[in-house]
This record gives sequence, C-alpha cells and structure tokens, in this order.
Amino acid sequence: MELSDYFRILRQRGWLIILLALLTAAAAFGFSKVQTPVYKSSLKLLVSPSRTDFGQAQAAKVLLRGYESWMLSSLRADLVINQLQLDMTPRQLLGDVAVTSDDSRFIIQFDVKNSNGDLANDIARTWGDLLIQRQEDINATLRKEDRIGIEPIDMPTYSLDSPKTTINTAAGGVFGALLGLIVIFVLEWLASGVVRRPEDVDRYLDIPVIGAIPHSQS
Repeated sequence: MELSDYFRILRQRGWLIILLALLTAAAAFGFSKVQTPVYKSSLKLLVSPSRTDFGQAQAAKVLLRGYESWMLSSLRADLVINQLQLDMTPRQLLGDVAVTSDDSRFIIQFDVKNSNGDLANDIARTWGDLLIQRQEDINATLRKEDRIGIEPIDMPTYSLDSPKTTINTAAGGVFGALLGLIVIFVLEWLASGVVRRPEDVDRYLDIPVIGAIPHSQS
C-alpha cells in the first residue's frame, strides 16, 4: 500500500479510532469512580544507635531485618486489633500492611492500606508504637552506650492508593485507539478483494483501465 492509501483509510475510517478511544476511556473512568477508594498510610521510623562507631552501626543494620520480621507477625497484628477494636482477623490485617527497611539511612517504613484513611493512620501509629515500646524495654536492660533508639520521623499520613482514575482513563483511551486500529485493519482486509475505484483495478490486477461505466444521474 502507498502512503496515500493510508491517508485515505484514516479519512474514511479514522472516526472508529476516536469513537472507540472515547468509549473505552469513559468506561475506564466510570469503573474507577464506582470502586471503593483505598488509602495508604506510611510511617517512617528512624533507628538511632547510641554510638556512631562501626560496630554499633553494623549491629543496627542487622537489627533492621529482625524488626521487619517482628512487626510482620500475627501476634503484633492481634495486639493492634485489640487496641483499636478492629473487626478483622490478624491474617486479614497482615494482608493490608507492608514493612520495608533502608539500612543506608537506618529507616523502617510501615505502610497500611485501608478504605478509611484515618484508620490507616491509627493502625500505622499503633503498630509503630509497639516496636518503639519493645526497643525501650530492651534498652532498659542495656548500658546507655549500647542502646538503640527508635523514633518516628513524622506523623503517619495517608494518600489515595487506588483507584488511579487519571491513569485508568488514559490507559482506557490508548486501548480503545489500538482496538480501533485493529478494527480498521480487519475491515480493510475484508474489503481488499472488492474493486470500487479504477485505482483498485490497477493495484490488484496490475492491468490498465481502458474504460469505465459512468454513474447514472437521475
């Protein structure tokens, strides 16, 4: 096919791309709007060794992994549920939380997802308090220079985690445009054997057109 053929196809059937892009974008937008919003609260805790020497710093880095395992426990989840009077099981609560650590900055990050942003903040704060209290209990048995402190960097804050309405709508529009291109390709393929214009005779049969029946006008 020549370049002019592509322009002709776009002029004739380009509206299909636009229509399907608009329809799928609208569908994605509507689907996003009917979904229940889910918010994510994030709490960052700073782990501070009492000494800045290499040995104490390495010990703190090793402890970070242990803190992750300790926090992601059904025992801790059960304590949070009891304190906040939540109507869920420890397994359900653990499915909504995640713990990560950054040993280069001595930070533990605790993320909680919930349909109630304020409740997500409460869960994150309560869970963080459990770790802080545990470390304080351990520090009480250690010399001051061997202690490791844990404190929140800031109050937990939540933001919308899903649905991503803008991204979903844009993705729906792109999908619709691609679908439109596929539909046009199929239609052109089905119509490829139909001769409608003198140019089609020359293209498909490779013979010159020596005459044509004029359109009758009434």
